Amino acid sequence: MNLILLYADDIWSGSSCFLANGRRTQHIRAVLQAVVGDTLRVGLYGGAQGNARVDVIDDAGVTLSVQLTQSPPPRHRFDIVLALPRPKMLRRILRTVAEFGVSNLHLINSARVDKSYWQSPLLSQVKLNEALIAGMERSQDTIAPVVHCHQRFRPFVEDELLQLCNGRPCWITDKGAATALSQTPARPALVMIGPEGGFVPFEVELATSVVAERVHLGERTLSVDTALPAVLAQGLAL
Repeated sequence: MNLILLYADDIWSGSSCFLANGRRTQHIRAVLQAVVGDTLRVGLYGGAQGNARVDVIDDAGVTLSVQLTQSPPPRHRFDIVLALPRPKMLRRILRTVAEFGVSNLHLINSARVDKSYWQSPLLSQVKLNEALIAGMERSQDTIAPVVHCHQRFRPFVEDELLQLCNGRPCWITDKGAATALSQTPARPALVMIGPEGGFVPFEVELATSVVAERVHLGERTLSVDTALPAVLAQGLAL
């Protein structure tokens, strides 16, 4: 935890915030080994960041004097459209998009997505938030990515994709493409990443008929949890 996230529904008294015993206070005590007078890096969920002085550590919890004077880090220039991955991979995917500061993650269906994936308890709002918060704490961010779920591929592409692009380029990853993602203009964009094995030809054709352009990530076949950070890392280059 590189950032202690504070919440509006914590116990506040002016600039003083009381954290009742729980995961955050355990981290402050056991990992940071903080004592009264120490300064911690904190941020208000959905808002500003700053520092907090430890005023009290006792059996009830931790009291902090908080100063929030800094803006959250800038958002990533890519929004991501991702074919829903295997449940055991999803938690890692969510942490990754949070660490990179992605604003919007659209999880979509695809011919190669098993229908059972949509029944995963990891898609509950509680589990989504847990995974995103872990990434935010690690990367010192206070703004959570917004996760959108679309269980029908064709209606998503035909009815929503163009509007989501909103004038931005839309890149769809396809190993046989002539252009590399790294060769595209360094500007905000929407990037579509397929499931293990990639999008089927019909899906690529439909997306490109609406707005998308094909790009590749190199000569190697990548797993989803490798392809996603590869895309996001390239999106950091300006």
